[in-house]
Amino acid sequence: MPDKARDWIGADEARARLGVRPQTLYAYVSRGRVQTRPDPGDPRRSLYRSADIAQLTQRKARSRKPSEVAAGAIAWGEPVLSSAITTVSGGRLFYRGRDAVELAGTETLESTARLLRGGHGAALKRTDRPAPPAGADMRARAFAALAARAGADPPALGRHPLALAVEAATLLDVMTDAIAGEVGGGAIHNRLALAWGLGPGGPGADLIRRMLVLMADHELNPSAFAARVAASTGASLSAAALAGLATLSGPRHGGAPAAIRALAAEAGQAGPRVAVSARLAEDRALPGFGHQLYSDVDPRAEAMLARFTPPAPLAELAQAVEAFTGLKPNVDFALVAMSEALKLPADAPFALFAVARCAGWIAHAIEQLQSGALIRPRARYVGVEVG
Repeated sequence: MPDKARDWIGADEARARLGVRPQTLYAYVSRGRVQTRPDPGDPRRSLYRSADIAQLTQRKARSRKPSEVAAGAIAWGEPVLSSAITTVSGGRLFYRGRDAVELAGTETLESTARLLRGGHGAALKRTDRPAPPAGADMRARAFAALAARAGADPPALGRHPLALAVEAATLLDVMTDAIAGEVGGGAIHNRLALAWGLGPGGPGADLIRRMLVLMADHELNPSAFAARVAASTGASLSAAALAGLATLSGPRHGGAPAAIRALAAEAGQAGPRVAVSARLAEDRALPGFGHQLYSDVDPRAEAMLARFTPPAPLAELAQAVEAFTGLKPNVDFALVAMSEALKLPADAPFALFAVARCAGWIAHAIEQLQSGALIRPRARYVGVEVG
């Protein structure tokens, strides 16, 4: 059914309804909270989905009736489930009470995964792993590897905690094998560095290690929630991880690096100030900048960008965005900048995101299993009247 004319409104009206400045509206768009489309009357400008604007407005003014709280519980920023794994507080990211930036200074993804699971402090002996699926595409290999495990692994419901811990450690290796293209031993960051032509134990490998730790989990993001939904049915850990990976593949989640590269390409052609100015004039998003959970700076990006020199085009782009909007780089920008600086394969940002976040998906799956609760929200029917 085609959209009605008032389903989409212009930028001036959207800002008036929300009572916000232009850069705040752009931030809502870049974070996926407001959907846009080109204006048929002027393709250089954008229209904003009025339902999204209304939802944001209602969140500011709505009462706290139980039904309204429940209806809004799925929305961005509302608490949905209790969790002891990760939180953002005071502009910092914490894994079970420990500052993630500080952990990135010393820890590996493996030790961080154990912390997120709240489990054994010592390394566990993994089970045997088959050779990863063939093919050159890292993303396809990751999907195939997890799907193969999900089709064969037993349900996680009722399993002994130690058995789940061993399976969790093995799954992290299975994901790494798929990305690296071969079964290997040693620390995950060194295996990835070696697969991408960097020396294990060198500066590049250390940057990869830090990034993996910082991206291991980020509260109840869409992929973590998907993993928890799967786990709440008693599905295997591999099935929960596969649900997380499927959700990560969407352009509004793990697709951020591609959007950042598109913006960088525009800046390379027209110059960063012109490209940023044009995007603002056209009411278009600025991917890679600002984050809903951090009012000022994403601490993960700040920590990473202090460890290496971003390529000049990306550094100039970041300067232009901050000059125009005040928005600072987020971890997606830092991930792309690091990948470009190290000359990693084109799909390395998604691969690193997937390997790192697999640790979080598994931790959330185990915590959900321990709760014993099935995630089954109700729907509020808004279709054709019945009865």
